[in-house]
Amino acid sequence: MINVLFPKPDFNIKKEGEKRYIFDGIRKTWLLLTEEEWVRQNFVAYLTKTLNYSAALIALEKEIYVNELRKRFDVLVYDKTHQPWMLVECKAPQVALSEDVLQQVLRYNVSVPVKYIVITNGEATVAWKKEAEKMDLLSSLPAME
Repeated sequence: MINVLFPKPDFNIKKEGEKRYIFDGIRKTWLLLTEEEWVRQNFVAYLTKTLNYSAALIALEKEIYVNELRKRFDVLVYDKTHQPWMLVECKAPQVALSEDVLQQVLRYNVSVPVKYIVITNGEATVAWKKEAEKMDLLSSLPAME
């Protein structure tokens, strides 16, 4: 498990009626503030502010095809040569990081091959480095390549 300390939140949040929205600085749009979106926004803040990953190399919730089914990944980080490098699957805090969650992101990895796989629910984060046919558990996230 990786110890992720999110930076102090400085998000733009607004309320419309009973619904709260958060401004996504990467997508430049307001999004419904769900528990999963809160985790995604905090994890991206961790990647960009704590680990100094470039926001320009991060894609959020893009559609991909997995066995002819349309799916959306949560976070894809590209390396400095603009090749897919890290896939991150975000879940709400109450969702356990189970084998099912890992299998979900591994299915996405068939369409978008990457070197690093990460799953997080904001309270726990697990990451692996893929090499050939094996996956090595990481104790920290890698520096940007």
